[in-house]
Amino acid sequence: MDSLVLIAYFLLGLFAGTIGGLMGIGGGIIIVPALYYIFIGQGFPSGIIMHLAVATSLATIVFTALAATWTHHRKDAVLWPTVGFLAPGIFVGGVAGAVIANYLPSNALRIGFGVFELLVAIQIASNKRPSPHRNLPAAGGMVATGGGIGMMSTLLGIGGGTMTVPFLLWCNVNMRNAVATSSACGLPIAFAGATSMIVTGWDNTALLAGSLGYVYWPAALVIIAATVITAPIGARLAHQLPIKTLKRLFAVLLAIVGIRMLF
Repeated sequence: MDSLVLIAYFLLGLFAGTIGGLMGIGGGIIIVPALYYIFIGQGFPSGIIMHLAVATSLATIVFTALAATWTHHRKDAVLWPTVGFLAPGIFVGGVAGAVIANYLPSNALRIGFGVFELLVAIQIASNKRPSPHRNLPAAGGMVATGGGIGMMSTLLGIGGGTMTVPFLLWCNVNMRNAVATSSACGLPIAFAGATSMIVTGWDNTALLAGSLGYVYWPAALVIIAATVITAPIGARLAHQLPIKTLKRLFAVLLAIVGIRMLF
């Protein structure tokens, strides 16, 4: 790798860490499409580019989630009992998502991610939140919800915040607690997804030097070094700043990336 690629990885990590800590989304919604284009530029095999981008993103989110969660925890914002109820389903769903991703072509993952980014952009730009009209479900419902979040998050290479935060808001959880709890939920999502994609991609003959399964560690390590710096900063900003304008600018960026991923 040349120095420009390393710089691109590092800048990506700085931005994704800030956004991930600020919005409780883990940063994968930024990391996956960015890695997709960087990997194309590096000439990686087209058949596994999205698999590499998704798995590498999940590996970085393990550390982003740790850094952001610690900051939220110090402010007593994480609802740990809620994390405990969601985590078993998240872990099982994450493993299932990795198995499914292994059998999907790279183009299917790319199109699915592009559609997802557009939907998230619309939701963020409209600033619509689910009407809070109920409490958190019983243990079985929490495990099932966690399973769905874990599976979809692994398929998309994200920390799950774009699904976890709306769910918690719908269940009458305070916005700041929802963001903090979502950050904590990103840890089992990313760990289950990344380790499972290491296993499922272990014997793929198209893998590159530096890959462990589908995780491309040269990119992951540089991004991690940057995200652990900025994720706590983003988490602190989440407790200090009105983020309405930032969210709308972020929505425009997501829409552009989503359209580009589709076409």
